[in-house]
Amino acid sequence: MNVLIVDDNEPAADLLQELLSLQDHTARCAYTAQQALDAASNETFDAALVDLTLPDLPGTEVARRLRAEAGKRPFVLVAISGFAATDVTGAAGLFDHYLQKPIDFDALDRILAAA
Repeated sequence: MNVLIVDDNEPAADLLQELLSLQDHTARCAYTAQQALDAASNETFDAALVDLTLPDLPGTEVARRLRAEAGKRPFVLVAISGFAATDVTGAAGLFDHYLQKPIDFDALDRILAAA
């Protein structure tokens, strides 16, 4: 599975990329919303893990644009945030899954395996 990781916390994103590669996934990091949108316009991803608080655009807007870019092909969007799901506004209906930081890698692995 080809996964886009969108998180402005570069060390956390890089670690997640390494963990995903150990599970035989291909992963690419984007540290800003613009990097993520540029990557999605140049490469096909099966899933995206999107931090909800990015410096240049809200993660919800990134999710809307990634979903539009994916069109009708299967695409899994996972919101990641340091906030509890009940504290997050505007994410309902945009994402297929929600993971609170620190990310439970076993839960993420199950999400990606089911996709």
